[in-house]
Amino acid sequence: MATTGRRLSCKRKFVADGVFYSELNELLTRELAEDGYAGVEVRTTPHRTEIIIRATRTQNVLGENGRRIRELTSVVQKRFGFAEGAVELYAERVQNRGLCAQAQAESLKFKLLGGLAVRRACYGVVRFVMEASAKGCEVIVTGKLRGQRAKAMKFGDGYMIKTGHAGQVYTDFAVRHVLMRQGVIGIRVAIMLPHDPKGQMGPKIPLDDVVTIMEPKEEVDPATLLAAQQQAAAAASMAAPMGMPVEMTGMEQPAAPVPVEDPNVAAGF
Repeated sequence: MATTGRRLSCKRKFVADGVFYSELNELLTRELAEDGYAGVEVRTTPHRTEIIIRATRTQNVLGENGRRIRELTSVVQKRFGFAEGAVELYAERVQNRGLCAQAQAESLKFKLLGGLAVRRACYGVVRFVMEASAKGCEVIVTGKLRGQRAKAMKFGDGYMIKTGHAGQVYTDFAVRHVLMRQGVIGIRVAIMLPHDPKGQMGPKIPLDDVVTIMEPKEEVDPATLLAAQQQAAAAASMAAPMGMPVEMTGMEQPAAPVPVEDPNVAAGF
């Protein structure tokens, strides 16, 4: 966010950054809805502020010869009071749109606006997400789906964690509102991401309840080990020639008994 002349406290700075992100996300959601908008990331450097727009169709975001991205840069600069050249907008393509909840929510929104049946549209989204190697998917649609009575319909498949730290890390969700003729329909898409050690398709952190069983080490048969020891002992005994002094065979001689002096004799009795 553009810095003002006075110095903000730490608490006010966090609040100001949150308001800036929320308003920027709302602006881009409305402006780039048809271009597969999938989120925004704000990076602040000492010299300028970089805004990375994630979308499925980056060419439409850039526009012809970069015209649209320059228009968005100008709008953001004037709205939030940035200096000339202090803010830059970039477009980044979503690697796998099947694992992006915002992209799927926008897709479902335009399917419903196009007049497609709710069940068919939702099952199509669930199937597309599961084919993109997701662990689970859940789609909830609420509102006047058929008739004047409002209700909620839930479509799901696979494995879904909703609580705990794993639910925060592995679950990606998005909410959209569809302005239909009969009223407003709410859409909520939740996707359970797969585990990826590289961190590209999903989180690096493994789930807590995943147990990895390692391959056991090769165990030596006791009978085989005993036979090998006996063979080694027999070979060592045969290697020692007959008649060779015991000192040369490496075996220790038994120590000679030390005479014990009688204390009575030593005392003169």
